[in-house]
Amino acid sequence: MTMKKTTLALAAALLPLLAHAQDAQIESKVAALMKQMTVAEKVGQLHQISGRLVTGPTSSDYAATLADIRLGKVGSMLNVKGVADTRAIQALALQSRLHIPLLFGQDVIHGYRTVFPVPLGESASWDMEAIEQSAHIAAREAAAAGIHWTFAPMVDVARDPRWGRVMEGAGEDAFLGSAIARARVHGFQGKQLGATDSVMATAKHFAAYGAAVAGRDYNAVDMSNQQLFEVYLPPFKAALDAGAATFMNSFNTLNGIPATANVFLQRDILKNSWNFKGFVVSDWGSVREMVPHGYASDLADASVKAINAGSDMDMESYAHIKHLEDAVKSGKVNMKTLDDAVRRILYKKFELGLFDDPYRYSVASREKAVLADPSHRAAALDVAQKSLVLLKNGAAGAKPLPLSRAAQKIAVIGPLADARRDLEGGWVVEGDRAPVVSILEGIRSHAGKAEVSYAPACDNHCSGTEGFAEAVATASKADVVVLAVGETWDLSGEAKSRTDITLPGHQEQLFAALKATGKPIVVVMLAGRPLVFNTIAEQADAIVYAWFPGSEGGNAVANVLFGDYNPSAKLPITFPRSVGQIPLSYAQYNTGRPVTDEKNVVYKSAYIDSVNTPRYAFGHGLSYTDFKYSGLTISGKEMSPSQQVTLSFDLANTGKAEGTEIVQLYLRDMVASVVRPVKELKGFQKIHLQVGEQRRVSFTIDRELLSFFNSQLVWGAEAGDFKLMVGSASDDSRLEGALKLLPPK
Repeated sequence: MTMKKTTLALAAALLPLLAHAQDAQIESKVAALMKQMTVAEKVGQLHQISGRLVTGPTSSDYAATLADIRLGKVGSMLNVKGVADTRAIQALALQSRLHIPLLFGQDVIHGYRTVFPVPLGESASWDMEAIEQSAHIAAREAAAAGIHWTFAPMVDVARDPRWGRVMEGAGEDAFLGSAIARARVHGFQGKQLGATDSVMATAKHFAAYGAAVAGRDYNAVDMSNQQLFEVYLPPFKAALDAGAATFMNSFNTLNGIPATANVFLQRDILKNSWNFKGFVVSDWGSVREMVPHGYASDLADASVKAINAGSDMDMESYAHIKHLEDAVKSGKVNMKTLDDAVRRILYKKFELGLFDDPYRYSVASREKAVLADPSHRAAALDVAQKSLVLLKNGAAGAKPLPLSRAAQKIAVIGPLADARRDLEGGWVVEGDRAPVVSILEGIRSHAGKAEVSYAPACDNHCSGTEGFAEAVATASKADVVVLAVGETWDLSGEAKSRTDITLPGHQEQLFAALKATGKPIVVVMLAGRPLVFNTIAEQADAIVYAWFPGSEGGNAVANVLFGDYNPSAKLPITFPRSVGQIPLSYAQYNTGRPVTDEKNVVYKSAYIDSVNTPRYAFGHGLSYTDFKYSGLTISGKEMSPSQQVTLSFDLANTGKAEGTEIVQLYLRDMVASVVRPVKELKGFQKIHLQVGEQRRVSFTIDRELLSFFNSQLVWGAEAGDFKLMVGSASDDSRLEGALKLLPPK
């Protein structure tokens, strides 16, 4: 072994010892501090308030809030940002008797100053390095502005696009969602907590919030524990294993129990079974909301039920600060329960280095330099390009994309063609202070010799048709039309559930008017969720689904339209044909009467007024080149529980452009003690190939990959036959094989 290898091996061996020593040292400091604290001071550490009362307009609560901070009655604040404000408010906290610093949290969801695509859009990249980089840049900018903690990533699995918060997550699949959860936690937290380019991550919303009944935000969730463990919990466990510092509980009830007071979720699973060492914060006001839920009689009762269930920090309910001290004194809350919650929070403050230097995240020179770093914009462009999904590109060999830069006339039309704010999506923290490139601006700057004309046709919501005549006239003079439509930024996100997810206003009518000109129409669609657009799907010549692509969205769209970037993104969520199909997932369960022929659905598990397939399946996404799958081999037809096999195949670029294919591995457990989905994603790889290049691609299959939670919630694989499928999308299997798992000896 060389000296270098020896040194690396020793360093690797020492890391656990050093981590254990640091842990013991922090625990000792926490214990020493807690011995000095009164019950009131301990309760103060569990109280989180919004900084809008302090940094915003003066209100009647202003003086009282400042006094509470000085008295140590506030442990954390959100909505305080920027070096100047965080330093000023931290100085107030340090006037408290024990000089305990505040934690500053913020909803940094997809960027701080530099705005990246919304999380669902980023997830379409299936690119863990890009997603991690996006989160890291967001953390770097937020940390430079005095923020210690982000309330992200949202790792809720969601299969109902009516739910507005589908925008914030990674889509419908637990396997893909788990990989993305790990990437985002690693990105936010960096190499270690306490580094000034790192913020604490929050895995939210624990748990099953994405399954709200009818896709209505804040609504109830009712499901079996087997479904909870199989579909909705894995991304949370992945986030925990990646080191997520905190968890946030959810607004919903789960099987009748509010998540905020759910012992099964927070104590039994998270803190006991999973051994989570961080702390749990409530969502905004979720403690007090247990009263209208009908689960707590009043705010005092809500406080008791929340902390006893494992909800440590109270965000904006004022429940703990008003009632918890009395609850401890009366014995409704054990002192050990209070101490456990406080210890978890103080540990993180020590781990962040705030006791050594409370202002270490609030340095004006670093804030100025980091927020102006041009490499962040370059990264935003890269991630946006990787997130754009080419849903359609002509038919019968006619490919309208990519566009030519030769002398031709391009008409850019639509209510969102020159929009800027709408490219950012929801949860924008400081993005309004940075320029946003519109689609029109991007096309104009990339058009070369092509002549670009523009007509908005209608306002952003397309509420009227007065501008249609001008738009049709503009299109009639062009060789090709680029139509930018979709939903505006304020139609997706929290509290933005919709029963109708078709295009708002008169946008379908606009498309019909333009289609009547006979010109080729390339549709660029902005949205934070899957939309229903059947006429456009059937009649448009090409469709690029751009999501809300962020600060560099216009340049990213232009690069894809003109072929400077060959699209590779794949859908992380199924697109339905109608709301009537929702909830919809590729990983559906077969019935005793499955549909095997769409022409014969009588007495089948089917709709009689529509085909039963989705409009666009999970994993779908096209390229400007073609990929051929061939030569499937599996290293063994049978496998014992202790063995593993290798599935391999050849992937070749048979088209005329270099490109990237996201190959996907699916499997089906043919017979099991619990009925299994018809397909489950179990692997994916991004493979970039030059024209004519071929590469051998391999996946390893072991017992863990074949395992699931049975009806007793026991994780394991059952002996039997498995179908293996490799392809370009969940509905596009190119190669298939079989494997038998043998019983244990």
